[in-house]
Amino acid sequence: MGQDAYMEPLSATFYDLRCKIYVLLLGVCSALKLTVPSHTIHGIEGQPLQLLVGYHFNITVSDIQIKWMFEGSSMQAIPLLMSVNQTVVSDLEYQHKFTCTPPNASLLIKSLHFSDEGRYTVEIKIAGNERISARQNIHVTVDVPVTKPVIYTEPSAGVVEYKGNITLKCTVRNGTRVIFQWMKNGNPIEASTNYSLSANHDTLSIVPVVKEAVGNYSCLASNSVSALQSDVIMPTIYYGPYGLTVNSEKGQKIGKVFTFDKGEAIQFYCSADSNPPNTYSWIQKSENSTHVITHGRYLEVASEKMTRKAEEYRCSAYNSMTGKRDETGVFVIIGSAKMSQKGKYLSPLAIITGISVFLIISMCLLILWKKFQPCKAIQRKLQSRPETDYRKAQSISGHENALDDFGIYEFVAFPDPTGISRVSSQSDSGSGIQCQDFHGTVYEIIRKIPVQHHDQQHCT
Repeated sequence: MGQDAYMEPLSATFYDLRCKIYVLLLGVCSALKLTVPSHTIHGIEGQPLQLLVGYHFNITVSDIQIKWMFEGSSMQAIPLLMSVNQTVVSDLEYQHKFTCTPPNASLLIKSLHFSDEGRYTVEIKIAGNERISARQNIHVTVDVPVTKPVIYTEPSAGVVEYKGNITLKCTVRNGTRVIFQWMKNGNPIEASTNYSLSANHDTLSIVPVVKEAVGNYSCLASNSVSALQSDVIMPTIYYGPYGLTVNSEKGQKIGKVFTFDKGEAIQFYCSADSNPPNTYSWIQKSENSTHVITHGRYLEVASEKMTRKAEEYRCSAYNSMTGKRDETGVFVIIGSAKMSQKGKYLSPLAIITGISVFLIISMCLLILWKKFQPCKAIQRKLQSRPETDYRKAQSISGHENALDDFGIYEFVAFPDPTGISRVSSQSDSGSGIQCQDFHGTVYEIIRKIPVQHHDQQHCT
C-alpha cells in the first residue's frame, strides 16, 4: 500500500514531463516548415528550369540563411550559392548559371545541360530566439524532346498470308530515354502468338502474317518531356478468297435454290473477301457438260433462254497473288416464284409433322377399336352352339319358324361382371350394332338364322 502511494506522484511527474517534451518538439517542428511541389522535376535540355521552394515560420527571427547544394554523377556535393537575408554569394564557377532572389528560396537554372542532371539540396536556417534549420531534396532530369516517329516496313512490298513475315521499325531523329508503344487501329499491341516486340519495343514483328493482321498501325514515341505519334500505315497483306457467296435482288431464295417467274430476268452477283480483288467466272452445269458462260462478278440470264426449268450456276473466285480458288453454286428454278403473294409456303418440317401426327392418331384409333369390340367374341360363341339351342329359342319366342321373327333375344351370363356389355338388335337393313357398358348382364342379339342353311352372319 505504501509502495503504491509512492509510485503515484512519480507517474504523474513522468506524465507531465512527457507532455512538455511533446509540446516543445511540436513547437520546434512548427516553427519552420520547408516545402517543394515535387521531389522529381523533368527539364528540357537548353531550356531554363526553376526549382520552386516554399517555407514559413512562426517565430521572430533576425537572420535567414538559404543554401543550395548540387550532387551530380560524381556523387560529390558542390555548393552553388548561399544567401544571408538579402545578400547572395554565388560560387564563381556557377554565378552566371544559378540565381536566387531572397527571401524567395527558389533556384533558377538559366539553361539546362545534361551535366546539370542530379540531386539539388536546399537548406534554410533561421536565427532568432533559437536557431532552426530544415532541408529538402529535388531530383532533376534533363531530356531532349522526341521528334515525330517514322515507321519503316520490311519488306516494303506486300506479303502473302502464311508465307511471309513483316517487320515494322519505329525511329525518331531526336529524343532521349524514348519509350515506344505500338498500336493497331488505335489500340495498344501486346506480345502474342503472331506479334513479338524487341527489348525497347521499337521493333514489331508479325510472324507469320495472317489475315487478322490487316489493319492500321502506328507508333507512339515518348519520354518525360514529350510524346508524338507517327503517321498511320497499313502493311500490304495478300489473302483470300474468304466467304464466297452468291446473291440476287430478285426471285425467292431458300438455301441455295432461287425461284424466278417465267419471263423474269435472272440476276446474280458474286462476292468474297480477298486482297487483291478476285477474278470471277460463271459456270453453267448441265447433265453432261460444264462450260464457262461469262466473267465478272455479275451474271444475268433471260429466263426464256433456259432450256430446262431447273439449272445450276456456279461462281468461281480466284486470287492471283495467293493462288487460291473457291467455288460455290446455286440452283435456278423457273416457276411461280412469288408464292408468298398467292399462298403460304409449306415447309418440309410442316409436312413431316403432319404425316407423323396422322400416323399416331391412326394407330391409337386402331388399338382402341381392337380393344373395345365384343361383336367378334359374341359371333364366335354363337357359331359354337348346337342347333338344339336355336330350336329351344324358337319355342321361347312363341313362333314356330324363326324366319318369321325379327330376332331371338337370349340372356347370357358372364363370369366377369366388369366386362359386361349390352348388344342391341338392329333390323335386316344392315345398320350397325351399338354396344354399351351395363352392370351385371349382357343381351346378345342373334340375327335371323335360316333353318335350311344356318348361315353365319357377321356383327357390324
